[in-house]
Amino acid sequence: MAISISQEAFDAMVRENMEDLGMDADEALADAVEALTLQGADLSGVIKRVPGEAAAAEVSPVVRVLDKLKASHSACGGSGQDLDGLVSHIDELRGLCCSGEGSENAAIVVRNGGVEALVALCGSAGVAQDRLLASALKALSSVLRDVGSTEKFRQSEGPKIVMDILKGGSESSDLLDAGFSVVAAGSAGNEVVKESFMDLKVDELILHVMREKSKTDVQSLYDAIRVLLTPDDNRVVASQVYGYSRRFAEIGIGEVLVSALREQVAPSSLPSACAALKSIAVNDEICRSISEIGGIDVLLQCIDEAGKQKNKIIAKSCCSLLSKLAASDANKSAIIQRGGFDRFIKLASRFSEDPSIVQEVMSMVTVLTLRSPENAERAMEVGYGTLAIQAMQRFPSSGQTQKQACLMIRNLVVRNPKNRTVLLNDGAEKLIRKAKVMHGSCKDAASSALRDLDLDNYNA
Repeated sequence: MAISISQEAFDAMVRENMEDLGMDADEALADAVEALTLQGADLSGVIKRVPGEAAAAEVSPVVRVLDKLKASHSACGGSGQDLDGLVSHIDELRGLCCSGEGSENAAIVVRNGGVEALVALCGSAGVAQDRLLASALKALSSVLRDVGSTEKFRQSEGPKIVMDILKGGSESSDLLDAGFSVVAAGSAGNEVVKESFMDLKVDELILHVMREKSKTDVQSLYDAIRVLLTPDDNRVVASQVYGYSRRFAEIGIGEVLVSALREQVAPSSLPSACAALKSIAVNDEICRSISEIGGIDVLLQCIDEAGKQKNKIIAKSCCSLLSKLAASDANKSAIIQRGGFDRFIKLASRFSEDPSIVQEVMSMVTVLTLRSPENAERAMEVGYGTLAIQAMQRFPSSGQTQKQACLMIRNLVVRNPKNRTVLLNDGAEKLIRKAKVMHGSCKDAASSALRDLDLDNYNA
């Protein structure tokens, strides 16, 4: 675990280098940074300055703006001019945290009490001050970037304050977007914050907002769902998010998401909506329920449109979600009955020069042919054996493409001797062995493919 170093301790070390070791200012500063870094110290948010320099304030405009924000908040009397000034300071702070040096600037804000100040501001502002609240929430989401910052958010009662704002400000789309951005940023990598939001019934609030604002596209709401349902806290051995996903499904959020995909999600938000629905689809029952309310039909239509419009991002998102749903055997049949194999091969042909789309298609077919010789036979008839060979020939340097082709080949041949003959005649063995030598990540998949092609020395 990284050692936390205070600004005072850092300044003292630089001063000691200068006074005791006779280093000049630049050398003393560089030596302190190097020495502490080698010791594993966490220097995020520490201003790398020479103590006593007259220009120290210029080194960190972040601290200057943050101090002005705090002073303005304390002096704000609620007049329009006061609010305009406060909003201006907040927006300036957010701009610094979203700039090219945003990560370091955000760390400085966190170290200097910025999270607590922004949470307090949100807690004291009235819901009617939606412009001020939206600005403060956007700034808050820009500084919540690690466990240290999200812990300060939690300890400041941030989850409750944000939930109160969202419950009272559901008429403002801008406020909703800003608020759910904080839910996502605050929950990322922090299991305890996720739990806090779930205890405050964020799932019920999300359902309410999606139903009441069905014509409004709030992308950050989809991001919040995905983050709340992602087990991304490395400190936790057993995450609770699986249970949260079931809760989301039980109250009907999966159904509302399918309706959103069908009716009004903007193209820019569609990948986020797909990721949200994917995070809910955690078991066979939920996957089947999504299919029963038309989820597979909607996704196949989206894939068709993405192919026509050459929209790679939407195509990948829809394919990824469909692969998750295809884990259910009942859904495999539904996808194939709706012409899935033909649609996917068409998509691959439209993006034939893009390995990322070809990988997604092969991944879907790998899932659809798992433990199903009938589906494997149909896939070969449509042309997926040829697709695997062409992908391996066309993208030899892409380890992920080579690996996915090997996985698909394995499922195409493991229970279908006839398919082995076809692929071997097309040169599969040479391509697989080449991929195995070139890409370490491909070794296991390649060995399995060679074994299921009934070849000797498959481990060689």
